[in-house]
Amino acid sequence: MLSKLKDIKARFEELSKEIVNPDVIADNKEWQNKVKEHSNLQPIVDEYDKYLKYESDIKENEQMLEGETDAEMREMLKEEIQNLKHLLKQSEENLKILLLPKDENDTKNVIMEFRGGAGGEESALFAHSLMRMYKMYCDSHKFKFEVLNIEETELGGVKEATVLIKGKNAYATFKYESGVHRVQRVPETESQGRVHTSTATVAVLPEAEEVDVDLDMKDIRIDLYRASGAGGQHVNKTESAIRLTHIPTGIVVACQEERSQTQNKEKAFTMLRAKLYDYYQQQKDAEYKDNRRSQIGTGDRSERIRTYNFPQGRVTDHRIGLSLYNISSFMDGDLDEMFQALAIADQQKKLAANN
Repeated sequence: MLSKLKDIKARFEELSKEIVNPDVIADNKEWQNKVKEHSNLQPIVDEYDKYLKYESDIKENEQMLEGETDAEMREMLKEEIQNLKHLLKQSEENLKILLLPKDENDTKNVIMEFRGGAGGEESALFAHSLMRMYKMYCDSHKFKFEVLNIEETELGGVKEATVLIKGKNAYATFKYESGVHRVQRVPETESQGRVHTSTATVAVLPEAEEVDVDLDMKDIRIDLYRASGAGGQHVNKTESAIRLTHIPTGIVVACQEERSQTQNKEKAFTMLRAKLYDYYQQQKDAEYKDNRRSQIGTGDRSERIRTYNFPQGRVTDHRIGLSLYNISSFMDGDLDEMFQALAIADQQKKLAANN
């Protein structure tokens, strides 16, 4: 590990010089790539510098202890050495985490898809509740939440919806939310007050840039149609809605949220690129099943990941066995504790796989 850290620091110092070199700056693409690499290495180098400082301070204090005769001073030096060894150990653990392979998608924006599952109208209402939950989280954490497409029920539920979440490390934040979410509550449509179990599914896809996916327009069928509202209510007299079909894979996306056909087309292509990127990524991941097993569920959308039990006020994540008894605030977007626990569990699982 220490040898690898020396190489990383040498590369960081080399990049520090290159990103201020006028010849490099003149090539904007090359400069951006080097700045990004420099930024990615910065946390590792900062932690490595701390590690080296602790190591140096320990040696210095041990040398002082050897020549010290005053009992009180010796005791102080011993205590300082113990404290520094503890900090050194913690720094070593931090470095192990920082050296874990990075998910290349972590810094990307996110496409999230919501669908009602088992449970009829109640599942659609729960899908709407989940969509609201993530929007409230975004509003309080400086993420931009933009609806790309939504198909609602007459009662305000969500049959299907697609949103774009923009912000720093959006995918790293939301990637563990992919899967089946189960709810146990008394439905708004239930007059007898009985608790029902319903499900909704969430898919989390990294937003793909044009360079990530090679789109051949000959493979895409574009259909125009009139946008409509909940229950088929007509809301647009012009054919502004767009449906794209990628013929080789059969992937279909649609967008009708904007009045402008051009804007809907642009958003539809954003959705299609993300779905195609995910489609090919899933195929690639299937070849590396060990890598998939070493992660907290970030890809299998058939996996039941969480139960929202309203009568008991409990939210339970089944992947890490964590239960939180704050369902009201959780549904209002108070997700930090859950998100942090999932990220830590993922790190620990990957560390164990690397050992």
